[in-house]
Amino acid sequence: MTAPKKLFIKTYGCQMNVYDSERMVEALGEQGYVETKTAEDADMILLNTCHIREKAAEKVYSELGRLKPLKALNPNLKIGVAGCVAQAEGEEIMRRQPAVDLVVGPQSYHRLPQMEAKTREGSKALDTDFPEEDKFEHLKSRPKAKRAPAAFLTVQEGCDKFCAFCVVPYTRGAEVSRPAAQLLDEARNLVGRGVRELTLLGQNVNAYHGGMTLAALIRELAKIDGLERIRYTTSHPNDMGDDLIAAHGEIEKLMPYLHLPVQSGSDHILKRMNRSHTAESYLRLIEKIRAARPDIVMSGDFIVGFPEESDADFEATMELVRQVRYGYAYSFKYSTRPGTPAAERAQVDPAVADARLQRLQGLIFEQQQEIQQGMVGRELSVLVEKPGRNPGQMVGKSEYLHAVHIDEANAAIGDIARVGIVGAQRNSLTAREI
Repeated sequence: MTAPKKLFIKTYGCQMNVYDSERMVEALGEQGYVETKTAEDADMILLNTCHIREKAAEKVYSELGRLKPLKALNPNLKIGVAGCVAQAEGEEIMRRQPAVDLVVGPQSYHRLPQMEAKTREGSKALDTDFPEEDKFEHLKSRPKAKRAPAAFLTVQEGCDKFCAFCVVPYTRGAEVSRPAAQLLDEARNLVGRGVRELTLLGQNVNAYHGGMTLAALIRELAKIDGLERIRYTTSHPNDMGDDLIAAHGEIEKLMPYLHLPVQSGSDHILKRMNRSHTAESYLRLIEKIRAARPDIVMSGDFIVGFPEESDADFEATMELVRQVRYGYAYSFKYSTRPGTPAAERAQVDPAVADARLQRLQGLIFEQQQEIQQGMVGRELSVLVEKPGRNPGQMVGKSEYLHAVHIDEANAAIGDIARVGIVGAQRNSLTAREI
């Protein structure tokens, strides 16, 4: 009997890359690969890359340099680069690092088995096309192994917004929504394999239009027996329709957590970012969402030090954060992405941007801690996902996405436990079952 080939895959960046990596593992599983957790014993290594942050490509080349010596230990080892850096760099990756055998963009993962076969014949394989065929049809999830109780489901890819700082429209392409019937089939498959919570993914997920709106899709998903929780990310304020806002108040399975990036509180900077909304329109949107679901926990994204950002622009961002009160937020110092409009503009002094980021993160942390402390004494529902570090302890997520450690737990993985919150730490809550 032939021993299975081993695949090591390292995933960078967003949840969509996590989803894509799972599908690549499944696709190559049909070619006899099993996943391994160590690069040293792999027959194929795939780096599933992200191009959002500064020096993303250089980090990939550095990692490839560390992996190259493994080929001396295993002459049959194949190394591949997937994801958004692969899409952006293409042939340049193979030119700079000849140890790479395969380069595949995000829209061509369904061609991986053919590309892998080509490398086994001694040839290089490159595919960064935007093919017309539906990759998801070719990557249909197969009802095999049991799954963890929480899973991702990509419903939409690409973006048409062309924010001045962002490479996504160039690496992921135009907005494409998967057909609702296809998604419902995949969701049922996942639930049949043990999934109880689905997070719907898209670069601009609330622009979903696969034969229905995102709100309508959520309503259909909520009818699936065994699917107990639904979330979605990442949204754009301009696509937050009234039907989706209403869904937060009407669908019990839709969790009271919403990630809605704003990026800046300054209308001047928002215009320069090509965000197509204002700080005021964003704040009014938050009011409508909270009217529909008063206990909702808001999350956001912020970029500080964007080209031309003044002290007044930054203070406008601080004021917006004070008004919204975020339970979570992701804040970054602006980094240039080659080929984007903002890269050609006058840059803010890095020291000034650093100081602003520290101030913003300090304010956000204060808000997060207040909301975490406010959970103490409350009863919450926790989807149990794994054992904790301490004996008898289990760990899961609350409806508000807080990590919760349940001491002396009777609940098993996959259970939704009703708990009382007894403590709040920096990044988690402590609870006991009721």
